Amino acid sequence: MFFVFFYFCFFYCYFYFYFFFQAEDGIRDKLVTGVQTCALPIYQGYKTIMVNCNPETVSTDFDLVDRLYFEPVTFEDVLNIVEFENPDGVLVQFGGQTPLKIAQQLANAGVPIIGTSPKNIDLAEDREKFGKILDKLHVTCPQYGTGRTLDEVVVVAEKIGFPVLARPSYVLGGRAMEIVYSKEQLIDYISRNADVTEGHPILIDEFLEDAFEFDVDALCDGDSVHIGAVMQHIEEAGIHSGDSACVLPPYRITTEAMDEIIRITKALALELNVIGLINLQFAYKDGQVYVLEVNPRASRTVPFVSKATDVPLARIASQLAIGAKLSEFDLKEWDAINHVAVKEAVLPFNKFPEESIFLSPEMKSTGEVMGISKTMGESFRRASISAGNILPDSGTVFISVNDSDKLNSIPIARDLHEIGFRLMATAGTAKELKRNGIPVKSVFKVGEGRPNVVDGIKNDDVNLVINTPMGAQARYDEESIGRSCIQKGIQAITTLSGAAAVVRAIRLAGKKIEVKSIQEYHN
Repeated sequence: MFFVFFYFCFFYCYFYFYFFFQAEDGIRDKLVTGVQTCALPIYQGYKTIMVNCNPETVSTDFDLVDRLYFEPVTFEDVLNIVEFENPDGVLVQFGGQTPLKIAQQLANAGVPIIGTSPKNIDLAEDREKFGKILDKLHVTCPQYGTGRTLDEVVVVAEKIGFPVLARPSYVLGGRAMEIVYSKEQLIDYISRNADVTEGHPILIDEFLEDAFEFDVDALCDGDSVHIGAVMQHIEEAGIHSGDSACVLPPYRITTEAMDEIIRITKALALELNVIGLINLQFAYKDGQVYVLEVNPRASRTVPFVSKATDVPLARIASQLAIGAKLSEFDLKEWDAINHVAVKEAVLPFNKFPEESIFLSPEMKSTGEVMGISKTMGESFRRASISAGNILPDSGTVFISVNDSDKLNSIPIARDLHEIGFRLMATAGTAKELKRNGIPVKSVFKVGEGRPNVVDGIKNDDVNLVINTPMGAQARYDEESIGRSCIQKGIQAITTLSGAAAVVRAIRLAGKKIEVKSIQEYHN
């Protein structure tokens, strides 16, 4: 028997497609593993073929599969391979969004799709159909709408209320996604992205500013659901999940919110009749859990989760696709781990100085690293070092936070002061810190006068930046600050949760890093 798999390793733009063949009698059971992202199980009686459009990948090792094709992952090219190889099944859930887009075409052409069916994939991808499912299950999501013309898009955005998240349909990596704060900015957005949006509707979503975001990876066999992990993003809402650092287990969530996230995950996985992997993204704000996105496929976090929990999600998902049940596996509970794992993105801004360093819904990272230890502070420290983000152990910290963050910024500033850092802040933040007995030097914002914070960064008077913007002007200031930080190799933190993590890591600056294998953590 022969099956086909699509596979996509998000951070390096690898597209894979796998075929399973029925093996000849006498071939023993065989499991091929590598990096979890590229784990290609070959079960007793089955062989695999991969289709990969990127030759610069770990998956090019011919030892991982029985046959390997370097071809574009398009309907025509994949169909040609299927017609030549005559597989018994095609698995599309390991290839990111690209194979999902052609799954229905392949099914219409008679290609046997295994795992989650194209019909159920469409239920998750179609806005209207998915909205009805959310209503049925009593699940809350941000307000949304679509428009095909400028007038339609403006009407939808004004009805929802600014700020909104604008994005074209059918794009990868968050391309051309943008947070829009006004009608004028929306019109400008449409004009700049006409080539992307032509022929497709513009999707408009309510933007939940200053919310916490969570990722969930889960397995489903159609009858039951296993939660692979719940991860919390460190960066602010509105930043692409591929650019966000995340923590496993979450560090700031109520029991009620966690229970709701798990309830929604299980309900949606079963309602969509997922066979294999599913990824869900949530936001949590003011005591309310919102569903942001549901993807009936493997996500970029699957390798991270698998390493952190010692559960090979990709391998199990492949077995579910060919008929196995979750009850057949002795699966560990994700929240039973006694360590903390932090995933950090690798951002290439030093290689592309002309590119905007402003993190946004459009993904910019080119890789990821993982830090693991017994504490969040140590794990974050290890991940930061691995990603090339060197944290200072002395010097001056610039702080500028939005009004809603001012109260919660006080303990962070006090911790930094007690560690020995000098503090520099914009007028509003400085006023609050001084009122609470924390010594601080006041400086101008960008555009208020000279010398301002950017001047301080350029003059090597700043060693770390904590800046939590809110609103269009604040985000403009953040980009100016961030660009200067990149040029000087200074880390800029844009959330208080991220700042708290950095403080924890800095406290450990003098501590020797004890190196252990990942197997030691699991054993």
